[in-house]
Amino acid sequence: MKSLSTSQRHYKALFITILVLFALVYLAPLYVMLTTSFKGIEEIRSGNILALPETLNVSAWTKAWSSACTGGDCYGLAPYFWNSIRIVLPAVFISTVIGALNGYVLSQWRFKGSNFLFGALLFGCFIPFQVILLPMAMLLAWLGLANTVPGLVLVHVIYGVAFTTLFFRNYYVGIPTELVRAARLDGAGFFAIFRHVFLPLSTPIIVVSVIWQFTQIWNDFLFGVVYSGPGTQPITVALNNLVNTTMGGKEYNVDMAAAVIAALPTLVVYLVAGKYFVRGLTAGAVKG
Repeated sequence: MKSLSTSQRHYKALFITILVLFALVYLAPLYVMLTTSFKGIEEIRSGNILALPETLNVSAWTKAWSSACTGGDCYGLAPYFWNSIRIVLPAVFISTVIGALNGYVLSQWRFKGSNFLFGALLFGCFIPFQVILLPMAMLLAWLGLANTVPGLVLVHVIYGVAFTTLFFRNYYVGIPTELVRAARLDGAGFFAIFRHVFLPLSTPIIVVSVIWQFTQIWNDFLFGVVYSGPGTQPITVALNNLVNTTMGGKEYNVDMAAAVIAALPTLVVYLVAGKYFVRGLTAGAVKG
């Protein structure tokens, strides 16, 4: 291997320095949130926003989780956290399964009008949330699912299927047709080919779909505030209510702790499966 010249080493060092600076700027809000959440109110008011806490005070975290007021209720974020879990898990699973089957059909079992159907699904990816608020509300009312957790699950499944179908279809297009032909010669049918040929090869794109859907659904606020009711609100709605509820002095440490709690699940998902997400994208999630 050729060694880098002096100028090349200088450019490399410059680029690394620039990347580090951008990373520090990007992570600065998270740093401020974490440090503020471990400070007392007096320390926040009299200290530097970038200073580390003098002592680790976890009372703000305890209050944010179990006793902070979110509007008229003072039960903390815990009930709403579990509401989000009840919404996210089935919605991610159902939309991923439907997207996988749709992508399998659209890529390997062509039929008359399949291209038009795929184009219609792609169109669904670009429809703004606001456009479907009223018709979706009417649909949920007709089904008797208004202001319920199953109703929110249905909303996220319907809106997410377009994306998961796109992911799986573009991924499955790259699978060699010889595998499908060989399976057909062995007598495998529609579901047998999907189960024994496509699913074992689908781990990267399944991870992409799960991370995408989990992040979109967990961070959603608009659908949560419109289609939820008392007792079914997700954590994003509760966080908004907590931050905008003022009783006495403003408790910035509680607000910051609540924001970190609300963001933790998506951070954990990315830390655990982030490398598989990149691998799935490069393997065909945006190809086709």
